[in-house]
Amino acid sequence: MSRRVVRQSKFRHVFGQAAKADQAYEDIRVSKVTWDSSFCAVNPKFLAIIVEAGGGGAFIVLPLAKTGRVDKNYPLVTGHTAPVLDIDWCPHNDNVIASASDDTTIMVWQIPDYTPVRNITEPIITLEGHSKRVGILSWHPTARNVLLSAGGDNVIIIWNVGTGEVLLSLDEVHPDVIHSVCWNSNGSLLATTCKDKTLRIIDPRKGQVVAERFAAHEGMRPMRAVFTRQGHIFTTGFTRMSQRELGLWDPNNFQEPVALQEMDTSNGVLLPFYDPDSSIVYLCGKGDSSIRYFEITDEPPFVHYLNTFSSKEPQRGMGFMPKRGLDVSKCEIARFYKLHERKCEPIIMTVPRKSDLFQDDLYPDTPGPEPALEADEWLSGQDAEPVLISLRDGYVPPKHRELRVTKRNILDVRPPTGPRRSQSASDASLSQHTLETLLEEIKALRERVQAQEQRITALENMLCELVDGTD
Repeated sequence: MSRRVVRQSKFRHVFGQAAKADQAYEDIRVSKVTWDSSFCAVNPKFLAIIVEAGGGGAFIVLPLAKTGRVDKNYPLVTGHTAPVLDIDWCPHNDNVIASASDDTTIMVWQIPDYTPVRNITEPIITLEGHSKRVGILSWHPTARNVLLSAGGDNVIIIWNVGTGEVLLSLDEVHPDVIHSVCWNSNGSLLATTCKDKTLRIIDPRKGQVVAERFAAHEGMRPMRAVFTRQGHIFTTGFTRMSQRELGLWDPNNFQEPVALQEMDTSNGVLLPFYDPDSSIVYLCGKGDSSIRYFEITDEPPFVHYLNTFSSKEPQRGMGFMPKRGLDVSKCEIARFYKLHERKCEPIIMTVPRKSDLFQDDLYPDTPGPEPALEADEWLSGQDAEPVLISLRDGYVPPKHRELRVTKRNILDVRPPTGPRRSQSASDASLSQHTLETLLEEIKALRERVQAQEQRITALENMLCELVDGTD
């Protein structure tokens, strides 16, 4: 009689927990646009959410600590003339975010550490090259200022944001709408999925398809694909009978899947969030009220179901915190930001441990904010793995990180907001003291204006009473 042996894994008991009500972000009008992106992007400093906006597209950027009810007049990032479809924080600068829109443009913004007084309307740079809506953005994992965009024109463009130039354009590869694009760990390859049901591995610098698999999932609904730590491709899609399905593929042998599992019947596209440090993939379906997570290993069946976090409310979108933004003292291995109709709720994934000491096995060195390459080095054919940092003492994001000057790097030349002007060395960076003084003056002026308005109202009331008395 054979006895079933329980698989050993330190992640078997990972559990999810929603943050307390006072740690959520309330009164946010989350976008209702029909688009299969996450609508949310987060880093160790800021939370960005695509919101409803009249007369164009907008998103809101909140400091992580600004929990609770968000003022209805809180400044937005506006500038697009049509709805924003995707946003993505730069992995090498926590103050820089890119946005893609239905208006065919990509805008790159520098977000100040202080709360702006009014809407941010001036991007650092606008990138124009697509002829239809731009729905996918992805920064290069190791090269500075390299941004990928994919549009409804079936074209992938790779930009040097520092100069505003197109580095590469892949316009002959995809015959139909692109559903997802993902870089591998060193940014040498792309995995793409397309409406023609083909999964492709692309070398962007050669403009060549290295490997491809037709009908990795046989259904017509959109597929998603991400690279794993082992160099495999993890995919989500649909069967011919519209059941949701996940797959694991070896690009060197695309004929047979390493693993293929049917899941459930639902219309929502499963968005995969992969953590290479733990090799756990989290699946979040739009419209679902659960997050399922699996561990990918070298042992059959290769994709091991761990658990499901369930809640009552369906999710409109999801943000995934980079590893350096987690609380290592609480053995937190992942944190999600779940979008509801009017709020954003953090969900924390933890591995239960008795000890309060730093857990080396849960937190290997992880990619930090330093780029490994410059844009022109990557374009010339160089590859480099991410520059790793230790989380032993926790990660503290820098107060304000200016982008380094590279050749014609306009990100450093132009101020983040306000009218264009020439910058000398003396006024290139406002000191913190001057900034605080200005903010205090603005606050005092606001209070004075409010007091004068109250006085005018009182005088008008007195005048009305006098007029009524004479009548």
